[in-house]
Amino acid sequence: MRNASVVTEFILLGIPHTKDLETMLFVLFLSFYIFTLMGNLLILLAIVSSTPLHTPMYFFLSKLSLCDIFFPSVSSPKMLFYLSGNSRIISYAGCASQLFFYHFLGCTECFLYTVMAYDRFVAICHPLRYTIIMSHRVCVILALGTSVFGCIQATFLTTLTFQLPYCGSNEVDYFFCDIPVMLKLACADTSAMEMVGFISVGLMPLSCFLLILTSYSCIVYSILKIHSAEGRRRAFSTCSAHLTAILLFYMPVVLIYLRPTPSPWLDATVQVMNNLVTPMLNPLIYSLRNKEVKSSLKKVLHQLVFLREQL
Repeated sequence: MRNASVVTEFILLGIPHTKDLETMLFVLFLSFYIFTLMGNLLILLAIVSSTPLHTPMYFFLSKLSLCDIFFPSVSSPKMLFYLSGNSRIISYAGCASQLFFYHFLGCTECFLYTVMAYDRFVAICHPLRYTIIMSHRVCVILALGTSVFGCIQATFLTTLTFQLPYCGSNEVDYFFCDIPVMLKLACADTSAMEMVGFISVGLMPLSCFLLILTSYSCIVYSILKIHSAEGRRRAFSTCSAHLTAILLFYMPVVLIYLRPTPSPWLDATVQVMNNLVTPMLNPLIYSLRNKEVKSSLKKVLHQLVFLREQL
């Protein structure tokens, strides 16, 4: 252990190799963040205000929108704060909170994609029993379960990370507190924690991905048995948005946590995509090819314009 005082706060150094680009990054990331919040809030309003959208698929989509509102809010406000020229200091508790909520929301979203894949599996492979299998009670249990398991996973990872002693450098070479960069600052042997973190962070998404793959293998098999070309097209259309969102979610996880040789700049770039760009794109992905959502969104926008004119 290094002979130094115990760390009580950390300094976020930001994205590597972006010195003198703070103003440009502030404008860019602020735009992403605003569009992310607005897009997901509109999706939520569209689902809540439209009775035809009160189905299991859109119930889970509304929870995904909630996750996509809170997920970028874990790191973006502090990042925008220091990019605007303010302090880069974050407290020990604030750093631990960032790590916890990042993994809590990330794990919750991972489990949620799995549940959404199961919902599509039941809808396409067992359409006559869909309303019975995916009852309101089952949907609530599944939605709560994603948050409970996400909380367990995040608590486990946060506890393991912050039980290590931090008594040397307090400069976090990243734009928020995450496991890989925090382990570099610990003044103790972190090899065991790195292995546990790799297995935990890697095993959970891999298990979910295999379940999603199983669901969609059954879905594709069922779709191919549909005789009508229009029926096959409609069935594939309902799944394409979900598959696109899954790919956008899993690719950054693989690049950041499962690569053998880390690259700080690449990791930060991919993480920004994961934290800001993917949550911003999800409302577009789920609305562009969905007539019901687009119709409901038009009604919401008309109502908002009418209220503005009334004021």
